[in-house]
Amino acid sequence: MSKETKYSTIAEEVLSAVGGAANVSSLMHCATRLRFVLVDEARADLDAIKAVRGVMGVTRSGGQTQVIIGTDVPEVYAAIQGLGVTGESSSGADEGGKKGLTKVFDIIAGVFTPIIFALAGAGMLKGLLILATTAGWLSTESGTYTILYAAADGFFYFLPLMLAATSAKKFNADRFVAMGIAAALVYPALVSAFDAGTELDFLGIPVVLTSYANSVIPIILAVAVQGQLERLLKRFIPSILNVLVPLITLTVMVPLTLIVIGPVATWISSILAQGYTGLVALNPTIAGFVLGAAWPLVVMFGLHYGFVPIVFNNLATHGRDTLFTITGPHNMAQSGAAFGVFLKTKNKELKQLAGSTSITGLVAGVTEPAIYGVNLKYKRPFFIGAAFSGIAGAITATVGAGSSALVGTALLTLPAYIGVGFVGFLVACAIAFLGSAIVTYLFGFSDSMLEMPATTTEDPSARSAGELAAPVSGRVVDLGDVADPAFAEGSLGRGVAIAPTAGPVVSPVDGEVTMVYPTGHAFGVRTASGAEILVHIGFDTVQLKGDGFSVLAAKGDRVRVGTPIVDVDLDALLRQGIDMTTCMVVAGSTTGEPVDIGANAVAGQSIVFTSKATAGRE
Repeated sequence: MSKETKYSTIAEEVLSAVGGAANVSSLMHCATRLRFVLVDEARADLDAIKAVRGVMGVTRSGGQTQVIIGTDVPEVYAAIQGLGVTGESSSGADEGGKKGLTKVFDIIAGVFTPIIFALAGAGMLKGLLILATTAGWLSTESGTYTILYAAADGFFYFLPLMLAATSAKKFNADRFVAMGIAAALVYPALVSAFDAGTELDFLGIPVVLTSYANSVIPIILAVAVQGQLERLLKRFIPSILNVLVPLITLTVMVPLTLIVIGPVATWISSILAQGYTGLVALNPTIAGFVLGAAWPLVVMFGLHYGFVPIVFNNLATHGRDTLFTITGPHNMAQSGAAFGVFLKTKNKELKQLAGSTSITGLVAGVTEPAIYGVNLKYKRPFFIGAAFSGIAGAITATVGAGSSALVGTALLTLPAYIGVGFVGFLVACAIAFLGSAIVTYLFGFSDSMLEMPATTTEDPSARSAGELAAPVSGRVVDLGDVADPAFAEGSLGRGVAIAPTAGPVVSPVDGEVTMVYPTGHAFGVRTASGAEILVHIGFDTVQLKGDGFSVLAAKGDRVRVGTPIVDVDLDALLRQGIDMTTCMVVAGSTTGEPVDIGANAVAGQSIVFTSKATAGRE
């Protein structure tokens, strides 16, 4: 399977599971997550999303349904855009129903997520320049330094313009008018007047000048007001005179921002910065431990972007940030926990996953793959990482370390932390990684977690996952020979495949239907013992969008062996040349006995298959 096909398949299955394009109000992505705002969250099948190969997890937070993809998220996002869903509203849904913190976090994510990669790049360049000048490799008087520093600091200096563009999109305001307002805030004449202490007035009203370079809150509030003003003007100004809308908006908003919104926002920024600084100053060690230990949960629920304004306030007010510095070793701790699993496990697939996600977190600071792909799955590694994140946070806060730019903590970004407390910060990061790795290796993981035999105490009459019925009539084939590598290599679990000769497709066990795709191409059933059975009908059949499939059961239905789940127009699909090989696997199983290859299976009749991991996914 090519990468393009892989991303397209993930996109199609995720979009189907969230309720289709019509249920998507808006979509954006960050470093590892697709962030959906849905028209009706109840239409999204979270179990179906989790079952998509390539999805590491799903969570709901801040009014968003967040699908964790990992570092491939830009490609999956692009594939979803190709299906007719863009970052803009695709349904015209009104988001006005959101209230309180949900709305605040949604606004913050919408404003900052689009620029987060550029911010990280500029921050890393700043850190490298600090390293180069501190080590004496580069002079601050050289032209090379001047040009590179302009490339790094220019983004932060003109941050109001960047935020104006993203805020305009969030508040449905004219993007270029918003950028015009931001440009006025950093206009050289006004900056010079501020630097010189010159007093200005507007129509006799005194203007309290301040520095808006690197600022965050003033322009966001200004654009929010701009959006309201533009909507009001468009109600009264005929479309033939539309040019009056930007004229009036600029004439009103620039003075209003300089006289009222800017000073108020600056005061709010100062209060936020002083409040955070004062809280940490009360007891840096305790505050650092609490922040560090809690941060993995904040990241898990996707709420970390909600703290970005505080970080920018710290940078603008103090020239350095300590919040993301205190919480930064979390990246090292979760990477270390995954590395401990890598060292301990003898399972080939898990070793590869744990090793790659650990390196991604350690080198690039992207920890969601390690958290969702490894640590949370086995629980202990996640909490061990959280504990060492707290210990490292306490050390970092105690030594007073900080960063000169907004960056995620990783080996590549360490130069950004050069300054007060840098050595202590390095020690904290080392303790976070090595401590988590060692404790996870010794106490946090063993391969026995992969081998949890099923019991039948809940329902003695239920079949174990080791005795499965054929989901469809046909010829039994070797699962290792099917066209899809995920099934052939056992990534989804061990099981059997059947080349079908007649429908319908039935439940292979007694249990509860955990998910059925609207397209009918796949479904899952959980036994009373906890084993989860996945049945996938054909390959690339999701692209048929339900044509030829009739879904006969729903999520939550109690079914017996042989209960029809999906009816398939098998003859019509086979005539189209579609590979209808149907795979049945025990989710999470790592070993299994082969079945009678070539035998004719009858839907609802037993196929003996023994699995050593039948307790289902955690």
